[in-house]
Amino acid sequence: MKSTTLTPESADTAQHAEPISAFDIFKIGIGPSSSHTMGPWVACATHVRQLAETERLEQVEALSITLYGSLAKTGKGHGTDKALLLGLRGDDPEQIPVDQVQKRVDAIRDLGCITLNGSHAIPFVPDDDLIFRRSETKPYHANALTIHTTFTDGATTDDTYYSVGGGFVVHESETDEDRSCADDVTLPYPCGTGKDLLHHCAQTGCRVSELVRRNERVWRADDAIDARLMQIWRVMKNCMYRGCHTSGELPGGLQVTRRAVRMHTALQEAHDLPDYDDADSWMTSIRAADDRFQTILKWVSAFAIAVNEENASFGRVVTAPTNGAAGVIPAVLMYHLCFNGGREADVPQFLLTAAQIGSLFKQRATISAAMGGCQAEIGVSSAMASAALTECSGGDVEQTLMAAEIAMEHHLGMTCDPVGGLVQVPCIERNSMGAIKAITASNIALESDPAHAKISLDTVIQSMWETARDMNSKYKETSEGGLAAQIPVNVTEC
Repeated sequence: MKSTTLTPESADTAQHAEPISAFDIFKIGIGPSSSHTMGPWVACATHVRQLAETERLEQVEALSITLYGSLAKTGKGHGTDKALLLGLRGDDPEQIPVDQVQKRVDAIRDLGCITLNGSHAIPFVPDDDLIFRRSETKPYHANALTIHTTFTDGATTDDTYYSVGGGFVVHESETDEDRSCADDVTLPYPCGTGKDLLHHCAQTGCRVSELVRRNERVWRADDAIDARLMQIWRVMKNCMYRGCHTSGELPGGLQVTRRAVRMHTALQEAHDLPDYDDADSWMTSIRAADDRFQTILKWVSAFAIAVNEENASFGRVVTAPTNGAAGVIPAVLMYHLCFNGGREADVPQFLLTAAQIGSLFKQRATISAAMGGCQAEIGVSSAMASAALTECSGGDVEQTLMAAEIAMEHHLGMTCDPVGGLVQVPCIERNSMGAIKAITASNIALESDPAHAKISLDTVIQSMWETARDMNSKYKETSEGGLAAQIPVNVTEC
């Protein structure tokens, strides 16, 4: 479990950079929310695994979980209750078959017991043992949960975990000061700010992706880096493919009809595309479509919407940097490969560049909508995608960072107001808008001289953080303001 710092450091120096891997930013998991689904899942899985490692798991007699703040207010709509149960079971969100998610949850409810970490069964009634404290918050972060564990000898423990965005989880005891040094690494080119990144790139002659690769070698070899990046891309690509070929209604009670399949069918018929039988031949087919502006817009929107409809249906997605914003980067990468002259070999470069930009936002601001509104999710993903597209399109380092700045600049202040607490309205459409903005920002940066820019990436990150702190809490993933307050719904359990 990776620790993090909630409040960004004020010092603008590389020595304060947190060693974040590209694979901390991009995680394979299950929708619909990285902070409300994957984070709680990871917290519970970590808790039971540590009980097993300390040989206390078999002594657990009872267990309950209390949710606070945003986790409590929108937990049902985000599937937090399901995630908690699967985490307690010890299931891996990357490996669990998607069709088993609901079946395993139903089995726990039907039997009234749960097998912790896959080995120790205890009585567990979700309606009684999952407690939602909607009016209470914890001081460290808006997404908090406490696991109350009772042992056979009468002892009890209370462990509080914070889901801080993007699937990152922090235990209440963890701080940067008391982290075990064994968990830390020293990066050859630490980057806590855009200024650091520019300095290291100028010093080494590296592009952003090349510098990130040099840092990644602290954790793994080049072949392992590329293999994992291509695996991440396959998950993204397959997610778009499924979403563009799946019809029906999204779960949760809003009665939202999937649209990506209709958009895709219309495009396919209008352009008489060649036949295909899998995601790879599908991409080849799409490349045969015309490249008129209106056509490309429709394709990009279909790609982004497809991912987030899958996300809303508890499908397998990649946090990029969150689940709610998971459609932006795949859509822009797909645009690059199908309409911008890109090649499959560009995928590692694209994802490494994007990851570095996401890391800067995580360190200096937030990637949690519960802390910063939707600017922290769609805004950050758009900045990541725009920077990556710019580098892959031949932009220099300065233009790459300029693209990220432009994309975020035009997402500042975006609220998070999911109707009914579901990651559907307006979340799904926002991924399409974020992807289009990313492409536009890249085009502007590629036609610009960064020497004349008035705003730096560091400035926009700081502005985003200040905006986040000033934003009323009802606009931070609570479903108490904005669109969510205007549209009364009767949401069912997802």
